[in-house]
Amino acid sequence: MDTRIPEDAGRRTSARRDFAIVVLVSLAAAICFVRLDLSEAIETWTRPHERLQLDELPGVLLVMAIALVWFSWRRYSEARQQLKLRTAAEAKLSAALAENQRLALKYVGMQESERKALARDLHDELGQFVNAIKLDAVSIRDSAAGQAPIASVARTMIQNIDRVYDVLGGLIRQLRPVGFDNLGLLAALEHCVDEWRSRLPGTTIETSAAGDLESLDEIRALVVFRLVQEALTNVARHAQATQVRILIERTGGIQLLVADNGCGTDLSSPRAGLGLIGMRERVAALGGSITLASGRGEGFKVTAFIPLPEAGRE
Repeated sequence: MDTRIPEDAGRRTSARRDFAIVVLVSLAAAICFVRLDLSEAIETWTRPHERLQLDELPGVLLVMAIALVWFSWRRYSEARQQLKLRTAAEAKLSAALAENQRLALKYVGMQESERKALARDLHDELGQFVNAIKLDAVSIRDSAAGQAPIASVARTMIQNIDRVYDVLGGLIRQLRPVGFDNLGLLAALEHCVDEWRSRLPGTTIETSAAGDLESLDEIRALVVFRLVQEALTNVARHAQATQVRILIERTGGIQLLVADNGCGTDLSSPRAGLGLIGMRERVAALGGSITLASGRGEGFKVTAFIPLPEAGRE
């Protein structure tokens, strides 16, 4: 989009230049003809050849000059009209893209708000009921002393309830980062990385953060967290990596790098997973960009840039 207007402006300048050249050449020719008395000279030269009608040549040249001037003016006018139409189309497209980005950003915010509410409900409502059921099962087990079948069923119930509670805790952590609301982005990232270190004992995960990340607005901080979370999930599922490097830096914007030394993948082949699509959508909603680099046996690298909001806009 940014290269079309300069291209049209170049065409307009070219048409204007051609028009000016035609006018200047015509004026220069007229001055030369006047000073050299070219018409008289031509008449003297063409009089012996009257049968060829060469004395009509100046009129033909005059008509040709007028036609060239008209052609140049028409070309200039058409270029100017095309530029106006293109500029209007570019303005409409820019407005549509800005509106699309605004709606995408609003969607990301609503999504995180719903996740937060759902995580709170799961913890406060369902979690409390699961705890109550476990307490009842423990009470049944303790009161069934001497009744082995009932005690065995109660112990099985307690084990199943513990599994349900573990699954529930995992869902809550996926919906809302642990420590994010109270301790901030860095604490949430540290907790996330520590969890993956325990799940991937053969993988070394190095993290580095620079700049003021704690003052980021909630949406951008959550997008950074989700990018790291999804990247580490992909490492666990596909990479077979022994080293993972995570770099986060805030300068003119937020720079994020997650790279591993795993088996890599062929990015030219279609991918069925939705994780990378979700990463792209989240970054695009903030007006950022994300780049994936990989190859068979070359590891996988995710590079993202998220611009910071302009003062007074958000």
